[in-house]
Amino acid sequence: MSSNDPQSLVSTDWLAAHLDAPDVRVIDASWYLPSASRDAMAEYASAHIPGAVFFDIGDISDKDSALPHMLPPPEMFASRVRRLGLGNGNRIICYDGSGLFSAARAWWMLRAMGHRDVAVLDGGFPKWRSEGRAIEDLAPRPRERHFIARPDHSLVRSIEDVQQACETGLYQIIDARGAERFEGRIPEPREGMRVGHIPGSANVPYPSILNGDGTLKSTQDLRAAFESAGLDHAKPVITTGGSGVTACMLMLALEL
Repeated sequence: MSSNDPQSLVSTDWLAAHLDAPDVRVIDASWYLPSASRDAMAEYASAHIPGAVFFDIGDISDKDSALPHMLPPPEMFASRVRRLGLGNGNRIICYDGSGLFSAARAWWMLRAMGHRDVAVLDGGFPKWRSEGRAIEDLAPRPRERHFIARPDHSLVRSIEDVQQACETGLYQIIDARGAERFEGRIPEPREGMRVGHIPGSANVPYPSILNGDGTLKSTQDLRAAFESAGLDHAKPVITTGGSGVTACMLMLALEL
């Protein structure tokens, strides 16, 4: 598994075997909707994979935007990840406390900043813990590493791009929210948000790409989930969600 051919998903077996490798870094990218009543930072402080640092997608964000956890400027991103001990030469493994949820957002952020050697831990912390693997509650003291952000603009689309996609159909838009939210039958979890979906978009609810244990479904089942939503594999895709977290789960599934 080299930097030139990085895989985007790794198993708990793989991570356990490579946890002490000098080039491997692990990040806990847990984040929860307010309705979950969970404190990601407190959970990390009480138990995490040995050596893992806490990657706060709410804090590593654009402070000038009124929207939550928007992609930060490259300089700010580089500064934050350097302090976490993450460098350009590292293989970075992302996990979260749900199994597979916000870890995909961190995976996408790192890729959007030009770091390709990054993967998501399949099944996340719940699977790791259920298998009786090592955990700790000690906060690591990472040594600052060299990280230069090289934004990959191919992984981000603007609101103008999305409007154009609606009008021309050159891109397919796929929404990761649940069907009730997609169809506007229930209110959005954030106050003041209008219900419904982007015109012409299709719906692949993120739970439909997961197994019961929080691992990602097989590539065959993922393909079937997208095809059942009308996806044409020959056309490019824009993924979306409530705030860009679950959208990254679909991006990961499409990558695989």
